[in-house]
Amino acid sequence: MTRRPVSNPLALAVLSCLIERPMHPYEISTTLRERGKEHSIKLNYGSLYSVVEALQKHGLINAQETTRAGRRPERTVYAITDAGRAEFESWLAELLSTPVREYTSLEAGLSLMGGLPPGVVADLLGTRVEKLRAEVDTVEAMLAGAREQGVPDLFLIESVFRIRMLRAEEEFVTQLSRDIRSSALPGTKAWGRVHELIAAGTSFEEISADPLRYLGEEGRALLPPDPSS
Repeated sequence: MTRRPVSNPLALAVLSCLIERPMHPYEISTTLRERGKEHSIKLNYGSLYSVVEALQKHGLINAQETTRAGRRPERTVYAITDAGRAEFESWLAELLSTPVREYTSLEAGLSLMGGLPPGVVADLLGTRVEKLRAEVDTVEAMLAGAREQGVPDLFLIESVFRIRMLRAEEEFVTQLSRDIRSSALPGTKAWGRVHELIAAGTSFEEISADPLRYLGEEGRALLPPDPSS
């Protein structure tokens, strides 16, 4: 991926607003929230002002005027520069065209799930499925409401994508939980046996030193590869 002068995705959202017309930060925030972009891009006032300052520092936007209405604080209106427009187009094109390796919390949990007994992991995955279904319901309701108001899917496509991803994760996690419970997942019996032995007082070091003794044939998979083979 290209190294960006301002790498926070919120900066791209700010540039997208300023392409339409000059705005002050509060108006940018309101516009993004009205369009539901906070569901796709992390948005808070503190980070928004930091991003605006960084964009100005790098010449991607500039201050047009500062106004004050009554007793309200001064508000600076910003406009996008030619460099900012070029950065927006380049960055958006890269996001749409180039897959990026992302490290998700679920993937991290799956990579370390052996640290808990199989039954516990299956239960936790079941809880995750319930939460995924609840989130699908929430996003679907929001999507249906927007469609009823006549908003075309062009402006809702990130929600459509989110639902597809949630459903795919739900399907995977549901099947994984079933496979763990039924021991259809290869290695599950040895995994469970390890936790039973540890609970009974056998150390992990002892099990690792002689997995065939403690785990039988499934333990063979825990043996380091033979360098002579």
